[in-house]
Amino acid sequence: MGAYIVEIIIAVLAFAGTMGGAAISNRSTRKVMEYRIKALEEKVDKHNRLIERTAALEAKVQSLEKGVKG
Repeated sequence: MGAYIVEIIIAVLAFAGTMGGAAISNRSTRKVMEYRIKALEEKVDKHNRLIERTAALEAKVQSLEKGVKG
């Protein structure tokens, strides 16, 4: 019966170590993902501003072309 207690204790410690390692790994992975998502959001915002400026310039060019033709 004593041998079973030792085996149970070892199994519990192994389980605790596995869960602790998984929790630490999960936390670090989450931080990296949050950083990458933030960087991607900044790139998307920059791209969207460029598209907005391009659309405004296209509208101005179209207006100028109408003025030249008319």
